[in-house]
Amino acid sequence: MLTAPRQRIKTSSSDNGPVSSSPRPALPLLQADCANCFALCCVALPFAKSADFAVNKAAGTPCKNLRQDFRCGIHTGLRDQGFQGCTVFDCFGAGQQISQVTFEGRDWRTHPDTRQAMFDAFPVMRQLHELLFYVSAALDIPAAAALHPALRTLLTRTEALTRADADTLAALDVPALRQEINTLLLKASELARAKAPGRKKNHRGADLMGARLAGADLRGANLRGAYLIAADLGRADLRGADLIGTDLRDTNLRGADLRDTLFLTQPQLNAAQGDAATRIPGHLTRPAHWS
Repeated sequence: MLTAPRQRIKTSSSDNGPVSSSPRPALPLLQADCANCFALCCVALPFAKSADFAVNKAAGTPCKNLRQDFRCGIHTGLRDQGFQGCTVFDCFGAGQQISQVTFEGRDWRTHPDTRQAMFDAFPVMRQLHELLFYVSAALDIPAAAALHPALRTLLTRTEALTRADADTLAALDVPALRQEINTLLLKASELARAKAPGRKKNHRGADLMGARLAGADLRGANLRGAYLIAADLGRADLRGADLIGTDLRDTNLRGADLRDTLFLTQPQLNAAQGDAATRIPGHLTRPAHWS
């Protein structure tokens, strides 16, 4: 049986000392490993015909492009054939966790009795993995050292939930867990952004669609939940900005500085437009479609 790859998130130099010296639990791989997944994102999730998807698809129905070996038949041409949304999506490693840990390598085709339970558990697992990503990111913020013990407790609790059975996952109150974690993430953000120079802009939840912010100084800005769809942030300085939940679809990030941004995810980068001059955090990957 294949097992999901596991990794220990690195401990930053700020974690030395009595405040946060305890080791973090070994976490599931927090990025997609499609080779060890039963194409759950291509089956379990619905999508609607739009600029991101060429057709409608109901939840629990395999995509028309899915092959029998759980691989995408048009993987190299997804954008050209109208499936840009597929190139943006990332499950944070939930797919292989469900496939190889929760269901111990039993796929939904060979074991059709697992279908519904597997498809119901997948979106829950994705949320758990996303939360693990955020908590791990907060633990790498030196200014939030005072919060590290509480963050480690939540990290351990959440990691344990990723090993639960499908019934437990389906019954889990994820919004309550998310709210508990978000309280600490917000405090960590405030502590980190206080270190940024100059006046910090507060655009939390703001509608900045199409905004012209080229070259803007957004160091330490609060951009939580902001809508930056198709906005121009070319050459903007976003160091230390909080980007949790920020909508970066088609946002121009060419030449922008995203180093040390808070809570930036791979799906957000995948949804944006950038180039070789865009500076990104070391733990993220430059999207292949960037010019």
